[in-house]
Amino acid sequence: MPSLWKRITFSVASVLCVGSVVLLLVALSTEQWVTGRILCKTGAEIVNASDPELEQFIGDIYYGLFQGGKSKKCGLGKRSSKIYIFPKLVRTLNGGLHMMVILFLLVAMGFAMVSLSFCIYNARKVPYQSIKGHKGLYLWNFIAALFGALALLCFLAALRHHSLTERVANFHENLFVLVVLDDSLDWSFWLGVGSIGSHFAVCGVVAMSRIKLPKPEIKKPEEPTISSLDLLY
Repeated sequence: MPSLWKRITFSVASVLCVGSVVLLLVALSTEQWVTGRILCKTGAEIVNASDPELEQFIGDIYYGLFQGGKSKKCGLGKRSSKIYIFPKLVRTLNGGLHMMVILFLLVAMGFAMVSLSFCIYNARKVPYQSIKGHKGLYLWNFIAALFGALALLCFLAALRHHSLTERVANFHENLFVLVVLDDSLDWSFWLGVGSIGSHFAVCGVVAMSRIKLPKPEIKKPEEPTISSLDLLY
């Protein structure tokens, strides 16, 4: 049976693993990976809009790994529409890179679950094999963090080097050309970063579990000493 300190540290590590899985699930299912502003270039050119008038042609866009939305202003008022990455839009993007992002996040989630099971096992039992103990936990958390980092790097590559926002904004736009004024990473992306950080935190907590705390010394009651004078009495 593990000591109280080890049970506490591995329980904390289990909570961190659960947190990592939850962060990845939320990141996959939400639509706030990227937010930005889009200019309706066609509408602005038709009326020959000057700088102060350009604000009337600036809309916004947001999207995640599966869907999103945009609001465009092309002189006909604000028009909002939903964006669905699958099944058609992904064909106009770098589909292989986009699928790698999703696949890597799912693999990272899988190894986070493996790490969770090992944390629970170590909180309840003392493993006989090193791969089931500290070394195994270091390995699974490193792999989970690695795949999470690869997913985010692939997404950054698609965003910065493959004009991801511009392709998403102009999908199914036959009459108007939309120009991306600016785009930035939003909170769904940073949830993935938080998941990676949680795995490093797990490694730190697991390392702390190896610290041996001093055991409180229990003083034995002193036995009464009987002298020769006591025996005379």
